[in-house]
Amino acid sequence: MRAICPGSFDPATLGHLDIITRAAALFDDVVVAVGRNSAKNYLFDPDERVAILAEATGGLANVTVKPISGLLVDFCADEGVDVIVKGLRFASDFEFELQMSQMNHAMTGIETICLPTSSAVAHISSTMVREIARLGGDVGQFVPEGVHRRIRAKVAG
Repeated sequence: MRAICPGSFDPATLGHLDIITRAAALFDDVVVAVGRNSAKNYLFDPDERVAILAEATGGLANVTVKPISGLLVDFCADEGVDVIVKGLRFASDFEFELQMSQMNHAMTGIETICLPTSSAVAHISSTMVREIARLGGDVGQFVPEGVHRRIRAKVAG
């Protein structure tokens, strides 16, 4: 069975990797789809985010990383994806993801599986990591080392 883990991943965090790694253990093939959310103020451009995630997931043989534009359900149909995997940190995440999963199912019949993020990383948010980094704080404990290097280079430059 083929699954997809969609998101903007700006930047990729240990929380994202928790969900991706667990999805890779559950499904034969996992596509990490790097998209764009017009409401977000990005630190990295889409190509950088794809490269970052490809590096961060390099040890997972059944994971590929691809950019996505347009509707997720259309991408899933084009890629032969059977199920969408979403991570949940808090109850508020569930409310949003439930509505999204119902819309996706109504449009195409695709199912969504929600995985609760491991408690050790549930507090991490990309938005907070970006803000801490932009203000000169150290975000090394929240992101993989390769991502940390890229963040330091980005905010220094």
